[in-house]
Amino acid sequence: MRRLRTPRQKKYASEKIKKDLNENQAMLQEIFHNSIDIKFRNFKIQNQEETSAFICYMEGMVSEDFIHFNVMDGLARTNLKDMNADSPGFISILKNQMIKAPSMKEATTLEEVIDGILTGQTAIFINKYDRVLLVTSVGYQSRGVEEPETEATVRGSREGFNEVIQTNTSLIRRKINNPNLIFEESIIGKETKTKVRIAYLNNIVNQEVVEEVRKRLKEINTDVILESGYLESYIEDHPYSIFPTIGNSEKPDKVAAKILEGRVAILCDGTPFVLTVPHLFIEVFQVPEDYYSNAYISSLIRIFRIMALFLTVSTPAIFVAAATFHHEMVPTLLLTTMAAAEERVPFPILLEAIIMIVIFQLLREAGVRMPRPIGSAVSIVGALVIGEAAVQAGLVGAPMVIVVALTAITGFVVTALNNAVILMRFFLLLLSGIFGFFGLLIGTLFLVAHVVSLRSFGVPYLTPLAPIVMKDLRDSIIRLPLRFLQSKSKTIIRKRF
Repeated sequence: MRRLRTPRQKKYASEKIKKDLNENQAMLQEIFHNSIDIKFRNFKIQNQEETSAFICYMEGMVSEDFIHFNVMDGLARTNLKDMNADSPGFISILKNQMIKAPSMKEATTLEEVIDGILTGQTAIFINKYDRVLLVTSVGYQSRGVEEPETEATVRGSREGFNEVIQTNTSLIRRKINNPNLIFEESIIGKETKTKVRIAYLNNIVNQEVVEEVRKRLKEINTDVILESGYLESYIEDHPYSIFPTIGNSEKPDKVAAKILEGRVAILCDGTPFVLTVPHLFIEVFQVPEDYYSNAYISSLIRIFRIMALFLTVSTPAIFVAAATFHHEMVPTLLLTTMAAAEERVPFPILLEAIIMIVIFQLLREAGVRMPRPIGSAVSIVGALVIGEAAVQAGLVGAPMVIVVALTAITGFVVTALNNAVILMRFFLLLLSGIFGFFGLLIGTLFLVAHVVSLRSFGVPYLTPLAPIVMKDLRDSIIRLPLRFLQSKSKTIIRKRF
């Protein structure tokens, strides 16, 4: 664990627990600035000298019923008239007979005690005893296991991760009943002290990938980690690329499948999104439901998803290039219709396309940020009303509305690449509006070259297409029946890098 950083915490970070009860309580009150949610409760143990003691815990992080029935009841009813605090075996009797808890440990420094209290443990201080008993009593409120809204499926598991890392760990463990499934924990964030766990199958994973994950997490030097997105920005191979080289998911079955393929999962306390590495470009077009359905329909839908990515990125650019520079490539009847529709529009076609795409993005953002019952209505009504009114007013042409609508619909098919799609769409649109199809070609080649150069934790981003890995092509653009896939573990993930 990282050292405490506030001045008062630094002062007591290496302090040993005192035998004087009042001194220990005074130090804790000073460290926590007498915060209202830090609770102290003093009592006496019924032994030979009626030893004084107190417990300290954080309100809202513990189960107070658990503390009352399993800790306080046992300590208050202790009747050891022939023993005092210095007697051999006194503490052992308290730990083994009087306190009922799933786990308990002794702490010798204030830093251990503070970290325990902040993570939902109850600290028991006993007069004349220079150690503290830390009892696990976590009982804070959390959201239940629900179906994730960002990854809806027709067939398959409805479970989704929540914000509690212990719950997320158990969801993965339920999917993979294997002693080779290993979880490792570290604390990251000097101020937030966020729990981060990595999960992998020891008999499948490439150990070099595991070591690389450990190394990158250890090198993170920051005060705050509030979500897995923070971790992603620190450990990804290409932080300046628009393409995600680290996967994320809210679904335990999807993460379990990735682990079974030889990947490493990274869980962060406080968020339902679990990261997986290495992450490949082809995964954008794969969903868990592909493996629960017929191989033929799954393969066809994957091809549709690839087509949707091409359409949502390039449709506006192709339309603008054809309408501005390459009239001869458009059928005469269609060209006449387009010319008639654009005749009343006062803007150049490039500016018209940019305005419509920006308006669409604003409507989409409004629909996402507003309350859910209102958001969908705003998106639908806004698109219909603004689109129709803009055409009637002559601000945009009807063909442009159709192009933007097609772009929007196909964009919803590949939501995993949403951020990259928006940037690529504008990039290609500007090049096409200035240089025509030549600009579109140059922009496309630039994007392809960039994607080919990317790596995710040592693995080429376009694997198994570039480089070609014949064995893994069975589950890439098309998916063969499961009987031909045998083991789903990816050979390229397991290779050394």
